[in-house]
Amino acid sequence: MRGIFLAKNGFGVSALFVVLILQPHIASAQGTGEAGRDMTSQAAQNVDLAAIGTLLRQLETEVQTLKVQVKDLKVQQESAQAESAGLRKELEETRSQLVVLTTSPAGSGVPPLVAGNSPAQSITEDRIARLEEDLQLADAKIAEQSQTKVESGSKYRVRLTGIVLFNTYGIRGYADNTDFPQLALPPDPLASAGSFGASVRQSQIGIQAFGPTIAGARTSADIQFDFAGGFPETQNGTTFGIMRLRTGVVRFDWADTSVVGGQDSLFFAPLSPTSIATLAVPALAYSGNLWSWTPQVRVEHKFNLSDNSTFLVQGGILDNQTGEVPSSSFYRAPTAGESSGQPAYATRLAWTKKIQDQDFTIGAGGYYSRQLWGYNRSVDGWAGTIDFKAPLGSMFEFTSQFYRGRAVGGIGGGLGQSALWNEPLSDPETEVYGLDSIGGWAQLKYRATQKLQFNGAFGQENPFAADLRENGSNGTYFGQSISRNQTALVNFIYQPRSDFVFSLEYRRLKTFILDSNANTANVANFSVGYIF
Repeated sequence: MRGIFLAKNGFGVSALFVVLILQPHIASAQGTGEAGRDMTSQAAQNVDLAAIGTLLRQLETEVQTLKVQVKDLKVQQESAQAESAGLRKELEETRSQLVVLTTSPAGSGVPPLVAGNSPAQSITEDRIARLEEDLQLADAKIAEQSQTKVESGSKYRVRLTGIVLFNTYGIRGYADNTDFPQLALPPDPLASAGSFGASVRQSQIGIQAFGPTIAGARTSADIQFDFAGGFPETQNGTTFGIMRLRTGVVRFDWADTSVVGGQDSLFFAPLSPTSIATLAVPALAYSGNLWSWTPQVRVEHKFNLSDNSTFLVQGGILDNQTGEVPSSSFYRAPTAGESSGQPAYATRLAWTKKIQDQDFTIGAGGYYSRQLWGYNRSVDGWAGTIDFKAPLGSMFEFTSQFYRGRAVGGIGGGLGQSALWNEPLSDPETEVYGLDSIGGWAQLKYRATQKLQFNGAFGQENPFAADLRENGSNGTYFGQSISRNQTALVNFIYQPRSDFVFSLEYRRLKTFILDSNANTANVANFSVGYIF
């Protein structure tokens, strides 16, 4: 299209130049008695010259834009070609090493490999397979550079990411939500004790943008959506998931310092169990796993203590959420936390050490939230967190995270409940108390191969039963007085290629109603995802 545009404008410019060249001859052929018309002709010439100047400036701008785009495309293509060449070289070197190992002569001191029964050969073959896959991806990138691509409004690179996730599930028992349940509910005579269904509403779409360098910092932005925002009130509406904003951040990254602003997960509780079946809500949510996508601004700085150890300091402010349900679908009213007139505050310290090219990390965080529940009734919300990640050899990894807090329903603690009161909240004499809670989870990961992993995890959320008995549980999101919630899960995740993933998961939910029996539910999920 740009070529057609330039051709058309080039023809227009040529025609105008012909008119300019012939203009003096035409003017000389006019009689001296036509002075008035000469003045009119001169004015027309001035208008023509102005139009030509404007057209030339437009063409010059267009040419400069094309030059910049061609230069960027050339740089990207050269980078992809260099990456492909490096991968080809590494592949050839690995193949040569394999030939040497498999054909070592007698007396060389290197034992030959026996096909089918050597771990070293298996590892080498896996490496070759990965290199071949990487090489195919690099070749695809090179071919992609010559294609017409969707561009952003600026000259900077934009990438579309996401996953299309098809999830089938079967439940035995009663759960709060069928496709990604968190609680087991009491038996309901009007409901079935078993169900089966399928959904794609946990699929995600993301857009990543890579901007200019500002004051020495690399700038970037990322926004993520899914389709778990509810259902339209229409026939079979459960299959028409509404798009929902998850996260959206802008980053400024220097060598050791970062400034991050936007809506993001909780940086002071950064870990989460591994699960493909619960992408819409993190695994073990409301079972000891603090979580929320909260507007925030934070600063991070990493201190390099040695060649293989670092110390990370993070601090920031967050939108002061308390777990309340919006009072309107169209207008936003301040929550009890926002009514306090100040944000929530959080910090985290973490030490990381490399052990056999794997990270051993231990971190500790803190959170504070001032809440105002009307009539000057204030509650101090707080939480202390500990997170731990340790490799256990080359194939196992242990991960855990724990917290102790009060009035932390806005960040997923206390089963989503922050405050308690036993009389109407509209009564100025009613007292409001923060709900104490404790929770945590632990996971053991086993990497059988680079493409196959097994995970087992257990989590528990425990609001203090004494607080619930003394002060009631008005305002709970789940509508019941729940004193404890447990979830155990086991899954395998198989990723034969970088863009395909399969998973089978089993979960057992056990929820304790205050001063009543525990309810249980068993959930099985089979998931297939395409990553792009």
